[in-house]
Amino acid sequence: MAQKTLADISKDMAKIDFAMLMTRAENGHIAGRPMSNNGEVEYRGDSYFFALDSTHTVGEIARDPKVALAFAGREGIVGQRPVFINVEGEAELIRDKGQFQAHWTPDLDRWFEKGIDTPGLVMIKVHASRIHYWAGEDEGELTV
Repeated sequence: MAQKTLADISKDMAKIDFAMLMTRAENGHIAGRPMSNNGEVEYRGDSYFFALDSTHTVGEIARDPKVALAFAGREGIVGQRPVFINVEGEAELIRDKGQFQAHWTPDLDRWFEKGIDTPGLVMIKVHASRIHYWAGEDEGELTV
């Protein structure tokens, strides 16, 4: 099977509701937590998530911006396993409300009642450097 493209990966990711964001905790251990994946946005190598400045997630990224994202699909081609995607990249903490607006969806209001005006709101931008995927019997890697 041919190597998947970034556009192929984008289509796969659009069907996945949540990603696990992995950071390095202060004690050196790997910490992971689920983050909402906005499948309505075409993936071009950058993922965007929201968190509060007071969370461990934001503190860990401030200390070490190298992160990973893990995506697992629910279904695959008939008789095949679903798609699994691992993204390695670097995270950036953004505190600009203008940039928040470009990535905000109404579903986020559940977690952040004041929307982009929520005190301490931070947007986490993860820029991919390497993407590894497994889809049924197909496996590959992209450098972004």
